[in-house]
Amino acid sequence: MRTRLPLAALGLGLLGVVPFIALGIAAVSTTDAVQSGRLLLALVAYGAVVLAFLGGVHWGFVLHPVLPEGLSPDSRRDATRLGLGVLPSLIGWLAMLIPLLGLPEIGLAVLIVGFLATIVTEHALRRRGLVPPAYVAMRWALSIVVLVVLISVLALRLIGARLIF
Repeated sequence: MRTRLPLAALGLGLLGVVPFIALGIAAVSTTDAVQSGRLLLALVAYGAVVLAFLGGVHWGFVLHPVLPEGLSPDSRRDATRLGLGVLPSLIGWLAMLIPLLGLPEIGLAVLIVGFLATIVTEHALRRRGLVPPAYVAMRWALSIVVLVVLISVLALRLIGARLIF
C-alpha cells in the first residue's frame, strides 16, 4: 500500500480549503444583508460540492481498491461502502436546499454534521484497512480547517456579529 499521497493531492487539497476561508470571511464581514446571504449561499454550495466529491472518493476506493496485502474485497461490504459514498452528496444537497427555505444557518449546520460524519466514517474505514492512512491524515487536517470555518461562520451568524477589517 502506498504510504504517501502524491504531492498534487496535498497541494490541491490545501487549495480546496481556500474558498471555504474566503467565502466564510466574506459572508461575515459585509454589513449588506443581501450580499451576506449570497456569500453564505455560495459557501453552502461549495461545501455541498466538496461533500459530494468526498463521497465519490470512496467509490474510487471500492472500484479500484488499495487494500493491504492479504485483504480481499467483500461484495456486501463494498455495496455498503458505495451506499455510504452517496450519503455525502445527499447531505450536501439537503444543505443547499435548506437556505432556499430561508434557513441558511440550518444549511450550515447540516454541512457541519456532514463533514463530521464523513471524517469519522473515513477514520473507522482506515482502522479496518479500507482507506489509506495518508489519505485520512490529510482529510483530518483539511476537515479541521473546514469545520473551524463553518462553525465560526455559524456562530457569528447566530449571534449577529460581523468581522470588521
